Amino acid sequence: MHGGSEGRILGDMTFSRDRDVVMAATMYYLQDMTMEAIARHLRTSRSTVSRMLRRARETGIVEITLRPAHSLAPGLGRELATRHGIEVYVVPVPDDADPAERLTQVALTSARLVARMVDSDMVLGIAWGTTVGAVAEHLAVKPTRGAHVVQLNGAANTRTSGYGYVGALLDRFASAFEAQPHYFPVPAFFDYAETRAAMWRERSVRRVLDVQARTDVALFSVGALESVVPSHVYAAGYLDPEDRAALRDAGAVGDVCTVFLRPDGTFRDLAINARATGPTPDQLARYPRRLCVAAGDGKVAPLRAALAAGVVTDLVVDEITATRLVEQP
Repeated sequence: MHGGSEGRILGDMTFSRDRDVVMAATMYYLQDMTMEAIARHLRTSRSTVSRMLRRARETGIVEITLRPAHSLAPGLGRELATRHGIEVYVVPVPDDADPAERLTQVALTSARLVARMVDSDMVLGIAWGTTVGAVAEHLAVKPTRGAHVVQLNGAANTRTSGYGYVGALLDRFASAFEAQPHYFPVPAFFDYAETRAAMWRERSVRRVLDVQARTDVALFSVGALESVVPSHVYAAGYLDPEDRAALRDAGAVGDVCTVFLRPDGTFRDLAINARATGPTPDQLARYPRRLCVAAGDGKVAPLRAALAAGVVTDLVVDEITATRLVEQP
């Protein structure tokens, strides 16, 4: 339910309370009452009831989900939830769906889920990337009070400041929730671990780190060293060829927030992680909600590593990827 008890106006109709909308939606969707019967019960007109039901859908009070009869999504979701002790949302997609379509469907579901999770006086942490960028494109407006959106990992590299890409992404989330954005003005990877340690003592950087530490909901994906839809960190010049070769030699399969993981979720002795600016799995685990969004066969290995590292509390994944997760040992 959104908002308080003040009057709401939709077209030529004023709702005294959102409670009236909830009552109408409950009678229609859960009690199978007709609009005429609801109108008599609420002492209003049928057209008013129709507008109430539309409002319930538009504000997220009512969510309608269609599942094809042949879909394996519900069973896959239960299996993954039981196996990993997390909330899982499996998005049905056709067997012949291409990677871009799978990503779009997962992004649509994730955008609605983020809107349900984020509320006033909360901090939303964003780890930029191709998948999170797709989520941003489908955000609906949900005004909040006192909310903040913070960038979780740096964006600059030797070719670009990264501000144009990441700034626009962060602004989309801040605009959707009418929240205060907090940019993280550091590179994705420092050249030297000592430089990172020194920067972490700077007050301007500490201010952002302090906001990160108050994150209530973290939104991120997993990056794959190899994927049909390449992760932004691998496609935009953030890693030198020597870095990629060293990661493969060390057995890394991908990253979470630009911190690299092996298949078993270990990360501490990977040299590049000492230069990375994203939160480590240990730091991520301190955030109450950690929403991971993934789509595509290339994401299976890094997603399995993220689950092993314990950084996920909520997962949105397409049906084909979920099937690979369940089937592969």
